[in-house]
Amino acid sequence: MEKSLENQKWTDVIKPQRNWLDWRLGELWRARDLVMLFVWRDFVSVYKQTILGPLWYLIQPLLTTLTFTIIFGRIASLPTDELPDFLFYLAGSVIWTYFAECLNKTSVTFISNSSLFGKVYFPRLAVPISILISNLITFAIQFGLFLVFVVYYLIVSDAVVPNWTMLLLPFYIFVMAGLGLGFGIIVSALTTRFRDLQFLVRFGVQLLMYATPIIYPLSSIPEKYQLLIVANPMTSIVEGFRYSFLGSGELNPLHLLYSFVFMLAALMIGIMLFNRIETTFMDTV
Repeated sequence: MEKSLENQKWTDVIKPQRNWLDWRLGELWRARDLVMLFVWRDFVSVYKQTILGPLWYLIQPLLTTLTFTIIFGRIASLPTDELPDFLFYLAGSVIWTYFAECLNKTSVTFISNSSLFGKVYFPRLAVPISILISNLITFAIQFGLFLVFVVYYLIVSDAVVPNWTMLLLPFYIFVMAGLGLGFGIIVSALTTRFRDLQFLVRFGVQLLMYATPIIYPLSSIPEKYQLLIVANPMTSIVEGFRYSFLGSGELNPLHLLYSFVFMLAALMIGIMLFNRIETTFMDTV
């Protein structure tokens, strides 16, 4: 009997994970169909049983942009690097929403899926990865809306000047996704023991938005404070996105490299901590 068991070829072997670098990415790749099921679940369930349904994906950025335009553009009269106020804020809103949603949703991975994790084994990283992909669909819809307004302003004015650096869009998305995933799973791992973090993270994301050139351009910040804003890895992404599609802003290769390296570090720390916690989190959740 023992010999027959030894000769069998197992497709999956579940064992305690003790090596910090044992990320089991092969298991995650084999579970790609499951990831896509989670993607469908996340994308469809958001506005299920609502009257407007998927239209909310367009209504939200429009309402946010209108609010920013009225409060910060008209009342506060903040500079927008000579760009139309509406387009300036729409660009910032679309790019920031993807990062913020990735971070917020991945930060509650263990808590919101504890009942599922306690019933069946599958690579736990499948859940946060599916969140990135489902949010990417939302980003694509909102980015399409953004392009509509870019084309409109190209026709009616010469204030918008897109350029070839639009080809960097996949890089911008990759860095945002990596930052959202890295920070999110770090928080998710820590919230299994410190529940306060789940309340702090959304508040922290709101504060981080004001430390990112979403409602103001980097050029409007006094030079002595610019280093603090540039230290935020999302700054170069937002500025680069505006420069690529609107022709105004700053595209600094060194700042982009800093954001990329920062993202890799956050992602590696997050995955190691996440995989370490997943073996014992059911005892504390």
